[in-house]
Amino acid sequence: MKKIGIVGQGNISPAYLSTIGKVFPNIQIAGTCDLVREKAEAQAAAYGVKKIYKDMYELFADPEVDIVLNITRPNDHYGVTKAALLAGKSVYSEKPLATNMEDAKELVALALEKGLWLGGAPDTFMGAGIQTSRKLIDDGVIGRPIAAQAHFLGHGPESWHPDPYFFFQKGGGPMLDMGPYYITTLVNIFGQATEVTAFGSISFPDRVIGSEPNKGDVIHVEVDTFTTGAIRFASGAVASFTASFDVYTDMYDMFMIYGTEGTLRIPDPNRFGGVVQVFKPETGWQDYPLTFPYDEPSRGLGLADMAKCMEEGGMHRANYQQQLHVLDIMTAFARSNKANAPVKLDTPYERQRPMWQEKEF
Repeated sequence: MKKIGIVGQGNISPAYLSTIGKVFPNIQIAGTCDLVREKAEAQAAAYGVKKIYKDMYELFADPEVDIVLNITRPNDHYGVTKAALLAGKSVYSEKPLATNMEDAKELVALALEKGLWLGGAPDTFMGAGIQTSRKLIDDGVIGRPIAAQAHFLGHGPESWHPDPYFFFQKGGGPMLDMGPYYITTLVNIFGQATEVTAFGSISFPDRVIGSEPNKGDVIHVEVDTFTTGAIRFASGAVASFTASFDVYTDMYDMFMIYGTEGTLRIPDPNRFGGVVQVFKPETGWQDYPLTFPYDEPSRGLGLADMAKCMEEGGMHRANYQQQLHVLDIMTAFARSNKANAPVKLDTPYERQRPMWQEKEF
């Protein structure tokens, strides 16, 4: 069993606090901290966390902490993860690993130099929906996969999020916020990506917050809030992906994999379950049963897998190589838009083994 020290108690923290030690008994919470101590105290009281550290450095110094769970804001991921690694702690981070490739590569190099474990979100690709989809594809149900089409569309989180500023600042935007779920799924299906061509824009330069406590404040947008493009994979497959905070629609999520013999509809990659459907010319659309566990909310699945591998050996599925490759793809969208040219990718990637048939935690 591994003890987890949690840095940060934002909106995502209940998703982890509700599964660590419960859904996943091989990981237990050692303690937590937050820059706003009242947040840490409130979550500790709600979920029975016994130890609150005065800051992350006290957490890093605790010999009981085996893994630091970094669930701070995206722009803080690099600094917190680096400090933890320098303190000799393995780290599992919320997505993305960092907000730029230079910082991400530095973190990977530091972890390897110190012989520490590094990985992170998303882990939804390990859930029943995407694992069932992957098995259907690997089993040849739709023939050879040749293309994909996916999108995440909406009008941004400023209307409901209690502190939405970072979504529109450097390091934010729909690509780095929601892109990890879709891009991680794509590489788990197609493997390594080699090239990206993309375009982006800012449709609304200013955003008005509609939620308390900062209702009425204006956010000046610093990043593209509409991004669209194509990803070429080493297999020859091509995927189109659009991520937007600029549109009004009731079809926010779409994910199709096109094969030589049919089409597979993948459920929302920000969820662990969902409905998997296959279209064949002779049968039309058919639902397929989920054949793997974890179809309910299971944040922490990747963390539990990492802890298991730390004890038993092997590479965990939500590992640093995957995080780095996914970040390379996502940031290539902005690089391609800026250069008005395709961008080659240079990060390696190997698909990890599919999920087990039974729960192992």
